[in-house]
Amino acid sequence: MPPLEILVYSWQFDWTAVAFAAVGGILYGWGMWSAAQRGKRWPVWRAVAFYVLGLGSFVVLTCGFTGVYGAQQRWAFTIKISLLLFVVPLLIGLGKPLTLARAALPAKGTAALDKVLSSRPVRFVSNSFGAPLLGLALFSTFLTPAFYTLRTDPVAGALLTLGVPLLGLLMALPIIEESDFQRSSAYLTLEFMFVFIELLIDAVPGILLSLNGQVLDHAMSAPNPQWWFRDAIQDQQFAGNLLWFICEVLDLPLIILMFVRFSRSDKREAGAFDELTDEQLHQLHDQHLRGRH
Repeated sequence: MPPLEILVYSWQFDWTAVAFAAVGGILYGWGMWSAAQRGKRWPVWRAVAFYVLGLGSFVVLTCGFTGVYGAQQRWAFTIKISLLLFVVPLLIGLGKPLTLARAALPAKGTAALDKVLSSRPVRFVSNSFGAPLLGLALFSTFLTPAFYTLRTDPVAGALLTLGVPLLGLLMALPIIEESDFQRSSAYLTLEFMFVFIELLIDAVPGILLSLNGQVLDHAMSAPNPQWWFRDAIQDQQFAGNLLWFICEVLDLPLIILMFVRFSRSDKREAGAFDELTDEQLHQLHDQHLRGRH
């Protein structure tokens, strides 16, 4: 492992990352100001979570050690991408950006937000059926020569810096901000079951990287190597171990959040049925028997 001073003091100025963080911070600040103008006070701890934990971790990963050495060491790049996909969106989600947007936007803006959230691409990515497929597709590129391009090409790096956190947000926000993605308990049960399949799917690229005895991206050396650099095959296998570990460990909090979401959905549906009159319950029962849903 690199010395502590290299881990702490290695920094770069990533224009894409800084622009992303600046735009996100400005929009969130405007949302708090607009909500305050409408008489809605936003919790301070959510703002701290958004700025310090969410955007702060994003800047550290992209501008810190993993950003500086990601092009040269596969394991540093793997840490950056996997945490941008799984951890940063969860920390940003603690700030409840969608809830803040609803509190800040006028009626037309809220209607436009609802239209976006109900679109087919967002619905596909924001459930536990489509999200694992996209994650698997991303990490499967680590098994090909494209892994070298993703690590070293500036355009690819900029696209990943913008796209991976956004993809992670689409995966995380439905779990954190369930009111904007309400689904039935039956649907959530299927999602909950599919998460266990996701545990196995996410591990496949990491396992293959770890166990493969050949350098899959064909990059045998790194420019200007440091004394603590691993050679190509050790670097690849260590990256696979980290990817395997991160994907498996970070699925656990998602399972817990999904269980909480399922419990709330079930309680909400039970309360809705309790409010129905006997006549309304009889009509629903009759429609169910006749197949009219």
